[in-house]
Amino acid sequence: MTSTTRIVVAFGILFLLSQCKKNDNPPPHHGENPAQVSDGKNIFRFDTFGDEPFWSGLLHIDKAILGAKNGGFGPGVSPKTALAVGLKVDANALPANVVAGIQSGAISLDDPATTVTLIKLNAVLGIKGEFNPNGSLKQIGITCASCHSTVDNSFMPGVGKRLDGWPNRDLNVGQIISLTDNAQPIADLLHVDEGTLRGVLGLWGPGKFAAILFMDGKALRPDGKVAANLIPAALGLRDVSLTTYTGWGDISYWNSFVANLEMHGKGNFHDPRLNDPKYPIAVENHFYDITNNPDLITSKLAALRAYQHAIEVPSPPPGSFNAALAKEGKLIFYTKGKCVTCHSPILYKNPATILHSAEEIGIDDFEAMRSPTGKYRTTPLPGLFIRAKGGFFHDGRFATLTDVVNHYNDHMKLDLSNDEKQKLVEYLKSL
Repeated sequence: MTSTTRIVVAFGILFLLSQCKKNDNPPPHHGENPAQVSDGKNIFRFDTFGDEPFWSGLLHIDKAILGAKNGGFGPGVSPKTALAVGLKVDANALPANVVAGIQSGAISLDDPATTVTLIKLNAVLGIKGEFNPNGSLKQIGITCASCHSTVDNSFMPGVGKRLDGWPNRDLNVGQIISLTDNAQPIADLLHVDEGTLRGVLGLWGPGKFAAILFMDGKALRPDGKVAANLIPAALGLRDVSLTTYTGWGDISYWNSFVANLEMHGKGNFHDPRLNDPKYPIAVENHFYDITNNPDLITSKLAALRAYQHAIEVPSPPPGSFNAALAKEGKLIFYTKGKCVTCHSPILYKNPATILHSAEEIGIDDFEAMRSPTGKYRTTPLPGLFIRAKGGFFHDGRFATLTDVVNHYNDHMKLDLSNDEKQKLVEYLKSL
């Protein structure tokens, strides 16, 4: 053990002793400007940043939703189909007559026209519609909430109270993009044929998205598996210096990156790191230096950050972990398990201590080397339960927390007993 590691472990033990009577999750922060937080909430939920020309003008997703019977093409997207691909519906946005109609069956969940009605009510999370004077759907765009909000299923599966900042691990982004009748422009961007593109989109599956594919064109990992990562949470990042799996930048940097390069909004974005031969798609399309007038993104980043920082990290549901075992597992976390050597809040604040090489964490470096850092960022652990669906690590390679603990037990030669592993897992489930 190095002297630095000894200091971190010592700090962790002292921190543990000082926190024994406190809740593991820190109290919500109240330092954000309330008006800015309110603006940020509206931006997060409803602002498309002007991305309609891409989703409607180029991909014609609005026409795919409508279906041929309603002036679009294909079978249309009914509420049942929308829910099946992971889209969520905010029950609080539904008027009483709509709720009654759904409950009685008078409003059909098999009719694409019902989906259009739900979009008009701003009830479909992350989908913002623009309508003609006669009430017909003109175009749609997407918002942050499409990937980074879900619902509590209190009304029915996929319909309930909004949970902003939670990752939507049911959302099948690839399948949604595949609704287009005009995939060729994306295929041309990646220098593949349309069939290959649709095949790759079909491989992503629920809860995954391949953001860097549109920078470097790498659809598959060296082992032949799809190179797509789990949709991350957008909360619990207030004191975290780098907010992506491989440390691309802080929260406002990544919000700008996504709004400009993934959502295809209309803003200004400048990152000379993308002007690098390892990002041939970005270089060819000048993604490292984008200018739009007007810029519909940059002025909104501060409010968006304020709202994300104001979202309280949720506590695990009662009964979801063994409290007695978790208490013992906490001591293992700070001592024999050596988890605190990386997972300490004080280390999250510093880019130099939150990044680790693939060798340090015992996995391949494929995804790390696709980033400018060449490393992996330590994952903040509070609210871990909301990120359990789809597995753990950036790509979900470990299905359960037990798998994660077993990995580190082997890699770091911790010599944890099965009993100690279980206690550590219960503590992680309690965060």
